[in-house]
Amino acid sequence: MASMSVIGIDFGNESCYVAVARAGGIETIANDYSLRATPSCVAFSGKNRLLGVAAHNQMVTNMKNTIHGFKRLLGRMHSDPHVSSEIKSLPFNFTPQNHGQIGIKVNYMDEDHVFSPEQITAMLFTKLKDTAEQGLKTTVNDCVISVPSYFTNAERKALLDSAQIAGLNVLRLMNETTATALTYGIYKQDLPEPDDKPRNVFFVDCGHSSLQVSAVAFNKGKLKMLATAADSNLGGRDIDTILAEYFCKEFETKYKINARTNPKAYLRLRTEVEKLKKQMSANSTKLPLNIECFMDDKDVHGEIKREIMEELCAHLFHRVEQTMRRCLEDSSYVPYSYVSVRETVRDEFTVNFSRFSAIFTGLDAKFVARSFVGSARLLGAIGGIEPVVWKACLR
Repeated sequence: MASMSVIGIDFGNESCYVAVARAGGIETIANDYSLRATPSCVAFSGKNRLLGVAAHNQMVTNMKNTIHGFKRLLGRMHSDPHVSSEIKSLPFNFTPQNHGQIGIKVNYMDEDHVFSPEQITAMLFTKLKDTAEQGLKTTVNDCVISVPSYFTNAERKALLDSAQIAGLNVLRLMNETTATALTYGIYKQDLPEPDDKPRNVFFVDCGHSSLQVSAVAFNKGKLKMLATAADSNLGGRDIDTILAEYFCKEFETKYKINARTNPKAYLRLRTEVEKLKKQMSANSTKLPLNIECFMDDKDVHGEIKREIMEELCAHLFHRVEQTMRRCLEDSSYVPYSYVSVRETVRDEFTVNFSRFSAIFTGLDAKFVARSFVGSARLLGAIGGIEPVVWKACLR
């Protein structure tokens, strides 16, 4: 392994993965906490700087100086409406810099400092680089980084600048939709021959803060990206926000406390509802939420069922269907009424967010039925988030 130092990095808004190709396979490298996922967090304190898991662990106690969600700020100006929307949900302070750039204000070593999103990203990349070097026992210089398909040239340039600051040479930026498609096709043994009718596959990837859909045609040894569509403001965090608001109203009625007025309490609530969301994926019964000393020394308790969550989030699931339909139209896919079942029976769906059972049900019962009249197969998850970093690594 000494002569091979190219790694693949999946840089997400919530967490990151690092992988390497060796011993005939793909290995996701664990960090110093023996976790494969490293939170996209950078924290500053009076004595040191914390990165990854260590930064995430003290987010509640040091929320003003724990920076997260900065991926969505890369390459943008402070006056950008998108940035204004993001700033509202982030607890730390911002200040405009020269030429209208974004500045993130923190207290580090008992002094006020201002960092750009690119500098914060570079700090995180140094952690990922160190994780890779410790896992591989060799120097790491080159990498491939996955990026959302909707990233602009300015955002991609900002990401390259961050990697350069961290001492990484980016061989290529790879679209996440392409990485996911390659992961599906690279090991498939039953793909059509090059001269046969291709197998058309839809990939639906709903991450922490964005949704990406792609339509890909596969033959042995090759693939063709037919179309992509995205909703850059739809992700798992939107479900967390809706659930947090649901419990805020319940606690306001039951305990006469308003969690929205206390940033630390609200952050704790969002952390708990995220855990609850994951539990609901495998459990349709009523699930409890308990938080000790939530506000004003009061312990709070609440309950929710999956059906209630699905009702509250119905408009979000509808946006998933709209994005898929937009991708379908862009790919010039012939509707069922103009083709036979035989011509569509080879089409498949892969979904990369198995925790959202309501979306699974919606795709199977609504989108598939209306577009393909039951001839498509819903494959399910293809390995969570890691396929993106696997293919970035192989590339």
